Amino acid sequence: MEIWLGLLAAVWAILLFGGFVLGSDNPEKTYRMPLNARLSSSFALVIAGWCWVLAVGTKPGDFALFIALGMTFGFIGDLCMASVIPLPQPALGGIGAFGVGHVFYIIAMLTFGNSYGLDSPVSRWLALVIWWLIGLGGWYIVVGRKGKPDALRLAALPYALLLSSIAGFASGLAVQSGGFSFLAIGAALFLFSDLLIAAQLFSGLNFRHIGDVIWLTYGPAQFLIVYSIINALAVSGAS
Repeated sequence: MEIWLGLLAAVWAILLFGGFVLGSDNPEKTYRMPLNARLSSSFALVIAGWCWVLAVGTKPGDFALFIALGMTFGFIGDLCMASVIPLPQPALGGIGAFGVGHVFYIIAMLTFGNSYGLDSPVSRWLALVIWWLIGLGGWYIVVGRKGKPDALRLAALPYALLLSSIAGFASGLAVQSGGFSFLAIGAALFLFSDLLIAAQLFSGLNFRHIGDVIWLTYGPAQFLIVYSIINALAVSGAS
């Protein structure tokens, strides 16, 4: 299984970074990475997540299971945003699917922290408040002060706070166990990637290869979250 997980990591990297290096500009010059390469890289992480579940079961602390579920809904969100799943409002569908995935990520972190003594109230809740303030500030700058409120703008606020919660709880784990620093970095990259998407949707931000920049932060974010299962195994002493 370790060989398969290593191969999946290599496949993910080749699809994501190789797609950017070997791709060509789309007509809008927002992407070099082909859509199939982007979605396939995300799907590789779905497979990796469930391979982790097969390898370690639902323990330690159900971490692998909830991470795999989170990544699965993240991939569904990717399909919605790319209009592969046809919806009247692809962005709203994507936010909904991502939101469910984020809840699973949060459950993974809280369950693991509670199970293995990484539940310091100061570390956990102080980090959460700090990241909520960052997320709220980011939402206001790129969404809240731009235009009139509508369903998508209003949905973006709880979504930003939900995503900030992942960064907060991940940072809380990292403060107590340094191995989770990569998880915290992944969560921070995820928030940055989504703020770029929000800026594109609501503030008209646009520059050459903006879509690639989003995916080159979002993809590694998901990778670091999924492969943080390694750190969970180390902390728990499981093998």
